[in-house]
Amino acid sequence: MRLTVFGATGGIGREIVGQALAAGHEVTAVVRDPARFTLPGAGPGTPGLTLFRAELADPGPLREVVGGRDAVLSGLGLRKLSDAGLVTALTRSVLTAMEAEGTRRLLVVSAAPLAGHPDGEPLLDRALSAVVSTVLTKLYADLRTMEAELAASAVDWTSVRPPRLLDKPLTGVYRTAVGGNPRSARTIGRADVAHAMLAMADDPLTVKQCVGVAY
Repeated sequence: MRLTVFGATGGIGREIVGQALAAGHEVTAVVRDPARFTLPGAGPGTPGLTLFRAELADPGPLREVVGGRDAVLSGLGLRKLSDAGLVTALTRSVLTAMEAEGTRRLLVVSAAPLAGHPDGEPLLDRALSAVVSTVLTKLYADLRTMEAELAASAVDWTSVRPPRLLDKPLTGVYRTAVGGNPRSARTIGRADVAHAMLAMADDPLTVKQCVGVAY
């Protein structure tokens, strides 16, 4: 597949790029600063990889890198409370560029607490989620707004909702739940989130759906 990856310098974005290249896909990694893109064994000149420098606030230049792609994957995420509103704004630029080019498939990263609790969720998990949601209220509000804009768009979107993210090697073993969260969804590695997103890229059952993913 021909893929474009936004947020390619972040933890999930780098994993998407690396795993996609290893699977033989053609990847365009969109970055603000190519010098910040670090991936063992990959860089300028790597077969199948193109680094594209762009500021995501302007959708105009992004049309070049989303046009003709089989799928667009966004690893854009929120790192601190002051980032609230940023993911929606940047995703809006991506959506505008995709709609202008007629590119259909988009996968983004959201967060598990937006889904609420599955039936039978243990009280401890409910309590932990409530605490996290209270602390990160503004960030989750941003993600809800982003998901609302996805739902109103013309693209075939999937919002992947992980719980607490870990830095650990790829396992390829995790649970998914279309339209909700797996029970007791507490953690998942960034590498496995990337693996799940790539697996969903050509899965019609995840189109226009929010999908929980966790160990």
